[in-house]
Amino acid sequence: MTDNMIRYEKDGDGIVTLTMDDPTSGANTMNELFGSSFKETVERLEAERDSITGVILTSAKKTFFAGGNLTDLQSVTKETAGQFFTLIEDMKADMRRLEKLGRPVVACINGAALGGGLELALACHRRIAVDDPRIKLGLPEVTLGLLPGGGGVTRLVRMLGITEALMGWLLQGQQRRPADAHAKGVVDQLVGSAEELVPAAREWILEQAGGENREESLAAAATKPWDAKGYKIPGGTPSNPSFAANLPAFPANLRKQLKGSPMPAPRAIMSAAVEGSQVDFDTASRIESRYITELASGPVSTAMIQAFFFDLQAINSGRLRPKGEGDGFEKRQVGRVGMVGAGMMGAGIAYSCAMSGIDVVLKDVSIEGAQKGKAYSEKLLAKAVERGKMDQAKAEAVLARITPTADMSDLADVDVVIEAVFEDYDLKKQVFAEIEAVVGPDTLLCSNTSTLPITSLSSFVTRPRDFIGLHFFSPVDKMQLVEIIRGEETSDETTARAVDIVQQIRKIPIVVGDGRGFFTSRVFGQLIAEGANLLAEGVDPQTIERAATMAGFPAPPLAMTDEVSLTLTQHIRGEAEKAAAAEGRTLEFTPGEQLIDRMVGEFGRKGRAAGSGFYDYPADGPKVLWPGLREHFATGTEVPMQDISDRFLFAMALDTARCFEEGVLGDTESANIGGIFGIGFPPHTGGPATFMTNYAGGLSGFVARADELADTYGERFRPTEWLREKAAAGNSLV
Repeated sequence: MTDNMIRYEKDGDGIVTLTMDDPTSGANTMNELFGSSFKETVERLEAERDSITGVILTSAKKTFFAGGNLTDLQSVTKETAGQFFTLIEDMKADMRRLEKLGRPVVACINGAALGGGLELALACHRRIAVDDPRIKLGLPEVTLGLLPGGGGVTRLVRMLGITEALMGWLLQGQQRRPADAHAKGVVDQLVGSAEELVPAAREWILEQAGGENREESLAAAATKPWDAKGYKIPGGTPSNPSFAANLPAFPANLRKQLKGSPMPAPRAIMSAAVEGSQVDFDTASRIESRYITELASGPVSTAMIQAFFFDLQAINSGRLRPKGEGDGFEKRQVGRVGMVGAGMMGAGIAYSCAMSGIDVVLKDVSIEGAQKGKAYSEKLLAKAVERGKMDQAKAEAVLARITPTADMSDLADVDVVIEAVFEDYDLKKQVFAEIEAVVGPDTLLCSNTSTLPITSLSSFVTRPRDFIGLHFFSPVDKMQLVEIIRGEETSDETTARAVDIVQQIRKIPIVVGDGRGFFTSRVFGQLIAEGANLLAEGVDPQTIERAATMAGFPAPPLAMTDEVSLTLTQHIRGEAEKAAAAEGRTLEFTPGEQLIDRMVGEFGRKGRAAGSGFYDYPADGPKVLWPGLREHFATGTEVPMQDISDRFLFAMALDTARCFEEGVLGDTESANIGGIFGIGFPPHTGGPATFMTNYAGGLSGFVARADELADTYGERFRPTEWLREKAAAGNSLV
């Protein structure tokens, strides 16, 4: 035997226990070492088959199996696609040999089994899992622009039927608890602890071997239903008339779900499932391999793996947290937070803190306002209890952590203060004077401003080193991102503390430099501004919205402008004008800004909260575009759909590049994750930084296309000299 990461132990009953334990990694993954070890192990099982009663597959790691090696997957190109196809077919052939060994194989799932991990378990004849809600099972490949190419599509379709496999597991990449997987038939048995797994597996194997005819009993237990003669896929296939009648609805519903977004993985998954259901298992498996090869060698999976795995992993592991000198900054846990402002944002932040076990003093100008803010948490908790996601006792414990008050002195002993009052300099100045009068010298001072520069706000306090921006996104209970903004005097230790509290409340921190709008707000402003510019040019509003959704934006620009309100965009512009005037500059009005002024001033349409904006909001139906847009603005101007989509993407990406140039951004992780999780930059691009570097031809190709847009639609699309130099020097923004 050569070096093998799978320990092979046979006991006196002829039961072989295989223990996966990759010495090169903290988790077992489908890497080259596993591939060679698995092949060698299967060959030994086949050679010793007659002396084997059954096989137990276990893991020595905290997780069962972590799936495919994403570094390898990200490196697949069109040139290496053939090699990748051969490699994956070889791996699946070994899994198929295990499945057809003729001896029952039991997977003992002690921890997470995601992607290739669950696919490996599906190749076994029985799956036993620890009934621990912290364990997740699923096939999340679609969230990385891929499909389960290790047999996941082929086997789940045969186990559950096309509809349940697609809707319950594949198209959205759901991750389920063991109890849920058991209820859906993917897990066969649950046990209370990891120590019970192997005994339960042994008991089942010995039961199968206990019949009068041992060989027949073992062979029956080791035969998958789809390998038995006459097996039919649950729910039917396209050859079944009743199923075929409903089949056209599948792609139609998927198109509706994707809203025209250029996401190839869901379409490939559906195609592999439907096509594979009409042929034998091995042909279906080969179809699946072809689709995974096509996806892995394309740009979308490369971009999505970068963002949703590598960038997120870097952020969650603390890469953006300042290290400090010597032993570094000690990680600090927050016990008590002072929340000043109990409006929607303040109430949402209070809820997130309380849900994470932190006591919150929720301060508003009146006790009624503070109590109303607490009622927001009460409503969310009641809904969680009603849906069975939380019991009443836990809900009451969370609610008890929030103390409403109108008295600023109640914040005296808090560890952190987060201000979330209206975006007005004079108001914030007054609030921070009151805060500093009561809090201790070690209290972290934070502002939830979305646009006002942190450096200017820090001038209102006596400890600017301890002052930092924490920009939450609405609704706070659903939005995962928090943008941490450093002022010019913000210390590294303060930044480290800010990262700590964001992670303590289980959100994703990005760290950016100071400037009006920081990163997310200013770049998001480019999206809604370009939507207004297009409308001002006379483009039909429905065309504008459809082009955005086809580009992959989760919500189109005119609708998003209504959500933030047209009056807020005016207010932000007004504050920017004041700042420019103070510096002796004058800002020019764009056609879109003039259009918004007309919408508010001439037509009284201020946004969704005011009842009308670019859309009408009827009480008895969904929102609809205001007919007046076509009457007053649309003139039949024709702009190619691709150009409209590119205008949205490039307007945001070019401003992201300027953020790098100006020092607002210092790392691509913050740009990508902030873009996707904060402001809806299309996920399939991998975020605005990766969109630029992953563009056809890299940064040079991006710059060339930007010049084309500038020549046609205006100088705002013209790349800066800094970006041209970056493109000439290589393919990196940092």
